[in-house]
Amino acid sequence: MANVMRAIQKSKAGAGAAVVEVPVPAPTSHQVLVRVRATSICGTDIHIYNWDPWSAGRIRPPMIFGHEFSGEVVEVGSQVEHISVGDHVSAETHIPCGGCFQCRTGDMHICQNLEILGVDRDGCFAEYVAVPEICCIRNDRSLPWEIASVQEPLGNAVYCVSEARVAGRSVAIFGDGPIGVFAAGVARAYGATSVICLGMQPYRLDLMRRFSPDHVVDVRKTPAAEAIREITRGEGVDVVLEMSGSEAALHDGLASVKRGGDFVAFGIPSKPVSIDLAEEVIFKGIRIIAINGRRMFGTWYEVANLLGSGRLDIRPVITHEFPLDRIDEAMSILNAREIRAGKIVLRP
Repeated sequence: MANVMRAIQKSKAGAGAAVVEVPVPAPTSHQVLVRVRATSICGTDIHIYNWDPWSAGRIRPPMIFGHEFSGEVVEVGSQVEHISVGDHVSAETHIPCGGCFQCRTGDMHICQNLEILGVDRDGCFAEYVAVPEICCIRNDRSLPWEIASVQEPLGNAVYCVSEARVAGRSVAIFGDGPIGVFAAGVARAYGATSVICLGMQPYRLDLMRRFSPDHVVDVRKTPAAEAIREITRGEGVDVVLEMSGSEAALHDGLASVKRGGDFVAFGIPSKPVSIDLAEEVIFKGIRIIAINGRRMFGTWYEVANLLGSGRLDIRPVITHEFPLDRIDEAMSILNAREIRAGKIVLRP
């Protein structure tokens, strides 16, 4: 194995990224070293690449970013017990401290001292990445690298849908980003009887159609709440999955969920938002479910079972693949005014 590797690094503050050669990381006693076979681009990576206010306040260059990946273990630390050289793995990107109240009571994914791979420490846009053993998810060797690399965002969708208990219920999905697209397929696989997909990017709405939703609404043409009122004859839906982070979608979703229904909040607003707590939530008896990450590690077993069952085929969502050093080309597609891509996978 070489001593140096290629990686995509945020070398300094500002837009863009550099393809650099850096030393291959040495795993500590509780880490494993993974040869990255496929890594996919997340919305967080776009924020870091573009250097928006959030990334400027959080990221400390120089740093390798990227956090969604699959690969093969090539070295293990001296205290690693459950992962072996040759294993095919992905990683839970929320790195827990293991000692806080949340970690010790089953909520590692919201650890008080949480670090995120590719945000708070070097990530996986590289030929190799070192990750803690506790975060390693062993994959079936038959799982294609590109599919394995997007299990982390698929897990977001699975966590949202499973918490909402969608079987036999009507569901509206606000947001046509990749996780919203995944949610359309997961909701259908989990037994939702009516699925309404809402977004504003025609290409991605077409991706959502691959999962056979009952209705697809382009909110640039038809207001979301108005469309749902018409579809449900004024009743509203049992479940709203808010995946966009848009303040307008937040209000439309609260208006569209029926009294006593469930509102799943996953999308991250770019700034604080205001709601009429009494009228939009309390008087309607709405249950709000906040989702952060994935359950550690129940969600990962759900993802594996779902993919292994054949009930969910996510291949249509992976629309592009590029070599690692064509990161600028990949980002230009994702930064376009009209996005014509789903998930983009990079191959180191």
